[in-house]
Formats: sequence, structure tokens, C-alpha cells
Amino acid sequence: MTPELQLAIETAERAGTLTLGFFNRKSLKVFSKRDATPVTEADRSAEELIRSAIASRFPLDGLLGEEFEEKPSANRRRWIIDPIDGTRPFIHGVPLYGVMIALEEEGSMRIGVINFPALGQLYYAEKGCGALMNGSAVSVSSISSIGEATVVFTEKEYLLDPPGDHPVDQLRLQAGLVRGWGDCYGHMLVASGRAEVAVDKIMSPWDCAAVIPVVTEAGGRCFDYRGDTVIDGQGLVSSNGELGSVLLDALRGRGADPC
Repeated sequence: MTPELQLAIETAERAGTLTLGFFNRKSLKVFSKRDATPVTEADRSAEELIRSAIASRFPLDGLLGEEFEEKPSANRRRWIIDPIDGTRPFIHGVPLYGVMIALEEEGSMRIGVINFPALGQLYYAEKGCGALMNGSAVSVSSISSIGEATVVFTEKEYLLDPPGDHPVDQLRLQAGLVRGWGDCYGHMLVASGRAEVAVDKIMSPWDCAAVIPVVTEAGGRCFDYRGDTVIDGQGLVSSNGELGSVLLDALRGRGADPC
């Protein structure tokens, strides 16, 4: 295990323990950000802990997090942090939230760590080394039929947007099972072979960064609605290898039209 991955795991565990101290607490302080989305004292405290741990060990590395200003990188390495992915579920006492830490090098995602402290599940991956959950290897499913696939989603827009012919949107009509198990939890269902596709139509870099290494190292595919594997694209789709190839072929067949 590299020093970077070890730090990410240890820090995600510490931050997860911190969030549990706020979880299901009736006195939890909730604030509204400028974009009207909620943030809690737990989000801010966890991100401060993560930033401090990384800065003390790798002071030249950049830091991008959801709750505070970006620290520029001095060496083309950047840590990307989401202290609580699934803040709304966290506020409502739903245990499917995750602490996410990722390392980007030269514009490519190298490390992803996702800790579900209320579930006792820790996923992590480093490029070229496979994906693990609590120390055991995980892999995507081998299902190749959309009719047998389980598709999970986060935003209600996935179901409520007007019907279109986008291949990912068509899954809601074609899949065998469609369920709203969202945020990073849904993507880890794909990485561990318990779902075939996870869809998020609205994403920020910190929502995507840690997911991509884990899903891809588990044998899956990650891409946005245009078919690009980026952290700042149009949403994020995770899939197993079989259906990912089908969806990407369909997207490429659409030409330049992303919608």
C-alpha cells in the first residue's frame, strides 16, 4: 500500500468517526449554502480534518473540497474531497452517506477511497491495483442484458425529465429493476456487483473523483452523459463492463449530440 493510499484510508476512517458523532443528533446544525443546498456542521468539521491531515503530510499537493476554497497545487497533484456525500440523507438519519477522498495526478484519477461509517463499509482503489471493500476484492457483475439489469439513481430528474432517446435515460424503461439508491452508495453497488448501472445527472468534481478509481478498478466503466470519463462533465454514469460497452457504443452512435 502506497503512503498516499494509506493516508487516504486512515483519514477517511477518522473523518467517518467524526461524522458519526453528529449522525442522528437532533441538535445537528444545518445551514443553507449560496446554491440553496444544505451543509451541516459535520460536513465542515470533517473536511477541515481531512484537509489538515493531507496538508501536514503532502504540503505541496492541491486540495479541492466541497465546503472550502481550493488550495492550488504546486506539483500537479490534487486531492479532491467530499466530506459527506449524501448530506440530505445524513440530515434525515439515513446511513447511506459516504466520506470520499480522491487523489488526482496529472489530470488522471489515481486513488479513490469511500467510507460508509454508518454501514461499516470502506471501499478503496489505486490505479492498477484492483478495488477492495474492507480488505476483500470486489468486482462488477457480468450481466449483459439490460432487461436483467438493476439501475439505481440519485436525482428525481432521472425519472421526471421529459422522455428522450438518450441511451442512459432509456434504461429507466428497459431495465429489470430501477431503484433510488443514490449518491456514492449507488455507485458502490455497481462496483461490488450488486447493481449494474448507477446514474447521476447532476454532479460536481468532488462527487465523481473517488468513484471513478473504485468502479474502474472493479472492472466497470465510468462516463458522463457525453461518454467522457471526466470529473467535471455532464453527470456521471457507472456501469459494469458489459453494459458500459453497450451504452458507450450507443452514445458514440449519436455523434456530437450530447442530449
